[in-house]
Amino acid sequence: MSKTIVAIMAGGVGSRFWPGSREARPKQFLDMLGTGKSLLRLTFERFLPLVPASDILVVTNAMYKNLVLEQLPEITAKQVLCEPSRNNTAPSVAYTSLHIEAMWPGANMVVAPSDHLILKEQEFLDKIREAIAFAGANKSLITLGLQPTRPDTGYGYIQMGESAGGNNIHRVVRFTEKPELAVARQFVDSGEYVWNAGIFIWNTHSILSALNAYVPELMHILQSETYHTPGEQAFIDANYPKTPNISIDFAVMEKADNVYTLPADIGWSDLGTWASLHNECPKDEYDNVVLGDTVMAYDCDNCFVRTPKGKLVVLKELSDYIVVDEGDVLLVYPKSQEQEIKQVTAEVKGKFGTKFL
Repeated sequence: MSKTIVAIMAGGVGSRFWPGSREARPKQFLDMLGTGKSLLRLTFERFLPLVPASDILVVTNAMYKNLVLEQLPEITAKQVLCEPSRNNTAPSVAYTSLHIEAMWPGANMVVAPSDHLILKEQEFLDKIREAIAFAGANKSLITLGLQPTRPDTGYGYIQMGESAGGNNIHRVVRFTEKPELAVARQFVDSGEYVWNAGIFIWNTHSILSALNAYVPELMHILQSETYHTPGEQAFIDANYPKTPNISIDFAVMEKADNVYTLPADIGWSDLGTWASLHNECPKDEYDNVVLGDTVMAYDCDNCFVRTPKGKLVVLKELSDYIVVDEGDVLLVYPKSQEQEIKQVTAEVKGKFGTKFL
């Protein structure tokens, strides 16, 4: 069987987790769950039963290289692929695939976000192994499909077609990005749809062929003889910022005819917002999550509270609120309106610059 390389994508900012997640230290580098380990560290450890540490790459913005090496001492600097700009996931996948192909031609690839929660880790690894075997034998592009637990409008949905030769793997009929609530409810009720988790499995030959077919302008920019040579980083620094800002879903997955999904029940959350973190953390008898050692809450329910160690915080009569104190920024916001936080950060930038971001 071909070599398998895991690529952990760790370049995002996590603006919906502001003010916890900041430009200088985004959420993937934070201990969001109170386990003593960052989300990146948890993701890295999750893959160690699948491949050795030497076969894990971390793809991130150049400004986070030292943070990655600090949190993952098992890997070397050569295993950290540094992007000079944020150009979305298609350029990131293309760069990573070209890098891997230069080192291990025809390798299997697993592409995974660095900031998701997966509770059923053995089931997850079993699904990944199943997908690797299928992708290698069928020259296909596979995305894990998560069983929806509610009609969530914040996720992308995948419509499943017929199974592939009696396998659990299904041909993809179509992708739908963040539908309206009524449509999401129809999707969930039909039993034909799964959530798109952004976890991909394929062979380098398959993904590079698809990228060349559907986004040749991107591949023209990134094609080079410098991969896996001392000149690679200089080439990337000069050319990567020229790539189009486009997602791998839109660039390839929605267009290719060899795309499949493998339904998986793995205890997944993308931990995309404070409310999703509230859902996953232990709660008190009033459904409050309190991450802080000196918090006094009176008549509060369904709140998420995160405060600095040793800081006394007193709350009264708050219901369904987010309270996040990061020292220089205090956020008190209705949990039901948390999707606005990303817009709030844009307004903060306009008024105060990047000081608080």
